Amino acid sequence: MTAAIIDGKAISKLLRKEITQDVEKFKAETGITPGLAVVLVGEDPASQTYVRSKEKSTIKVGMYSEVHRLAAETSQDELLTLVDQLNNDPKIHGILVQLPLPKNIDENKVIEAINPAKDVDGFHPVNAGRLLIGQDTFVACTPYGIMELLRQEDVQLKGKHAVVVGRSNIVGKPIALLLLQEHATVSICHSRTADLGAMTRQADVLVVAVGRANFITGDMIKPGAVVIDVGINRVDGQLVGDVEFESAKEVAGKITPVPGGVGPMTITMLLKNTLLAAKRC
Repeated sequence: MTAAIIDGKAISKLLRKEITQDVEKFKAETGITPGLAVVLVGEDPASQTYVRSKEKSTIKVGMYSEVHRLAAETSQDELLTLVDQLNNDPKIHGILVQLPLPKNIDENKVIEAINPAKDVDGFHPVNAGRLLIGQDTFVACTPYGIMELLRQEDVQLKGKHAVVVGRSNIVGKPIALLLLQEHATVSICHSRTADLGAMTRQADVLVVAVGRANFITGDMIKPGAVVIDVGINRVDGQLVGDVEFESAKEVAGKITPVPGGVGPMTITMLLKNTLLAAKRC
């Protein structure tokens, strides 16, 4: 059996078309253009690429885009001052501070400084807390995108065993909560999990977000499972996921490729969150 490929590019393209139409309708009805401000501190090449992509995507769906590129030497106080200005700027509905930040800046303090109503990344403790107790909130974009992929692929979660490998605040914890909301039975695994393979082989849905290339191999996957690979790792000049794709696709029922799986969905859900923020303002 060879797994069906979950085409994140195609699904993302479809959703962005819908978002573009929704933005046009919102602008016509209210006269308001949803605005997204992205803040980049330093010159990390990967972050620069992500920010350019976000800027281009924001403009393409008809939103207002504002990018603040700051020197690596920028102080924490200077960054917090900018965040405060954006919090109070009526044309900005969503604020995203690109991570990681330079070591001299406390990421938690910066995230907490963002107005939760403009936290389209879904990282603020208020929004994370709302997700925990099942309230409507901004959901972190990558987990949000994963859930949309599962919905588009008509993956039934009720009563299924979902195993999440990774426990980060950005992906692992929020995706576990979202899967719980859909009535899956959820196990969270990590680097200290004893006999990881015994756990992953129980998964009807396996989400892998550990940041280690080819970490999950085909023999760790339950036949017919849905495998969602969140990892993006560069090996010998090639992008690969946290799942060893060639062996995994021979066992899984459905699988996301890297690139072209989860990645395209993250910015798409950022755009969706920004439109939602504008509607709530």
